[in-house]
Order: sequence, then structure tokens, then C-alpha cells
Amino acid sequence: MPSDHTAGVVADDPVASEVALGTVLVTGGSSGLGRAVADAVARAGGTPVVLDLVAPDDDHDHELVDLSDSAAAEAAVSRAAERHGGLRAVVTAAGTDACGRFDEVQREAWERVIAVNLLGTAAVVRAALPHLEATRGRIVTVASTLGWRALSDATAYCASKFGVVGFTRALMAELGDRVGVTLLLPGGMQTHFFDGRAEQYRPGPDAVLAPPQEVAAAVLFALTRPPGVDVRELMVSVSTEPSWP
Repeated sequence: MPSDHTAGVVADDPVASEVALGTVLVTGGSSGLGRAVADAVARAGGTPVVLDLVAPDDDHDHELVDLSDSAAAEAAVSRAAERHGGLRAVVTAAGTDACGRFDEVQREAWERVIAVNLLGTAAVVRAALPHLEATRGRIVTVASTLGWRALSDATAYCASKFGVVGFTRALMAELGDRVGVTLLLPGGMQTHFFDGRAEQYRPGPDAVLAPPQEVAAAVLFALTRPPGVDVRELMVSVSTEPSWP
């Protein structure tokens, strides 16, 4: 495998599209979409490094960290980059929610959603950026269809994901061709994200949700574009996704 600092096009054909993955940092990589991304990276020959509250139940390298703590998140990124001699990509798949009417959701729960989903994303990207600039690497931020469309009883989640959309679009403009940036907006997926919610906030028994592996495949496509060719935005869902358009 090429080092993170020499990753390049995997073929002599100038039309060849895939590049070596190298070390890919995946937040929330112990479950859900993050786990699917980490597994896809490993299968494609890359080295996933998981940042999560709990350790992954496979052999992926990992850092245990609460992403609501920006300083701790930045420190975890730095340790991972030092251990692997740099980074080739970052995928910010970690996310949480606090459903309910705005005046009924406790302040601590509401603010934790912002801290994990938005501030945690920014902290990880901030710490990874020097390493990604050195490798002309890539960033994939994970927003949501609720980063484009607002729903009642989802003020924290919508605020955080609308924030991720704005942050990512501004980052694209700021970084130019130095680091590739992709905004991913997935619809509902077959994960444990909805576990523990009140019944009215869970998908109904007839809901059709996307397999996270399919969304991870889209992430892998974005990660393996050659330098200077960017997938700017990706919306991935089942055809009957209720929160889109």
C-alpha cells in the first residue's frame, strides 16, 4: 500500500479514476453508517481509524473520544495522524439527536446535538486539515436530508445539519483544490439511530430505509476520485424517502 504521502492514481491510464485510500479517519465508525464506511475502506485496501465513544467490535484501529468535547476530538485526531504517519481522508459520520418540541427538550440534550453533529465535525476537520493538505486528501461531511428540509420536533437535529451544510459549502470555497470536500446528505438508513426514541419519532412499520452499505459505497466513490476532481454534494436515499424533496 502506498504511504499517505504518496497516494496516487492506481493506473497508468490517464482516465483511471480510483486513487489509493491510505488512512481514513471515520467518526462514529463503531456503528451505523460510520461502521459501513470503515468496513468499506478496509475492503478497498485502506486503513480506517475509528473515532467513537465505544470501540468497534472488529480490529479497526480506534480512538475513544466524546466528540462533544472539541479539544478531546482534536487531540484524538492528532494521535491517530501521528500513529499512521498522516491522513488521507476524513469522514464525519458521527451523529446524535434529541427529538421533541423545542420547549420540551432539555437544554443539555439540545446543545449536545449541536456539539456532536456540528462542533465535533468542525473540530475533527480542523485538526485533520494540515495532514489532508499534505496529501491532497479528502473530507466527506455527513449532513442529512434534514440539512435541506426542516421538520417539526427536530430543531436540534435540523440546526446541526443545516450548520454542517453551510460549514461544508464554505469549506469547499475556502480550500479550493488543496483538499477535496464532499457534502453527503443521506436519507433514513437501516441503523440503530432510531432506537430508544418515543414511538412517534421512529420510522413506521412500512418504512423503507436504505442499507448503510449502499450509502457507504457512495462515500467510497467520493474518496477515490483523483486530485482535482471532486464530488461536491451527494444525496443518497431510497426512492420513497419521505423527507425528500
